[in-house]
Amino acid sequence: MNPSSPTILVLYYSRHGSTRKLAEFIAQGVESVGGCDARLRTVPAVSTVAEATEPEVPKEGAPYVELKDLEQCAGLALGSPTRFGNMAAPMKYFWDGTSSQWLSGALAGKPACVFTSTGSLHGGQESTLLSMMIPLFHHGMLVMGLPYTHPALMSTASGGTPYGASHWSGVNGNYPMSEDTRTLAIALGRRLAETAIKLRGM
Repeated sequence: MNPSSPTILVLYYSRHGSTRKLAEFIAQGVESVGGCDARLRTVPAVSTVAEATEPEVPKEGAPYVELKDLEQCAGLALGSPTRFGNMAAPMKYFWDGTSSQWLSGALAGKPACVFTSTGSLHGGQESTLLSMMIPLFHHGMLVMGLPYTHPALMSTASGGTPYGASHWSGVNGNYPMSEDTRTLAIALGRRLAETAIKLRGM
């Protein structure tokens, strides 16, 4: 990682691995843009009763996000599985703790995008993507989606929307990523990185 390169934060929560796989494709798209680095981060699980106790370092996957990751990033890709058409509680819990970054404008003017996975084809992909955009708008981010100049948006039968990348994972999370899903996720990461570079005047 080059210290002078713009870092794009790819922040996700994943229960069965599908959202994590999307995050990895988005990171691949980010790093296909010369001069950009992707920083994969996740959030710990929470329970419905109280904050769940999780190990300081996750057993697998990306490290837990720190608030300084928001301050240091040049752009953000945010991902969560759907929970009744909304982002998952662990991701919402994280954003509820970002008042200091909101007050300081740490994310204002930075580009952002969103992505999700669902157990059923009509399980709330678009509403979940929209729910994740709301805190990003409040933080002053420049939220972007996927334009229909990407032909896969017209042909996909497995996910992918103009609001952001998505995947139909099946009830048990065992449906594989389609080529369209992969293509659109990589394209979203690339578009985010290219926009971050343009905004920095590089």
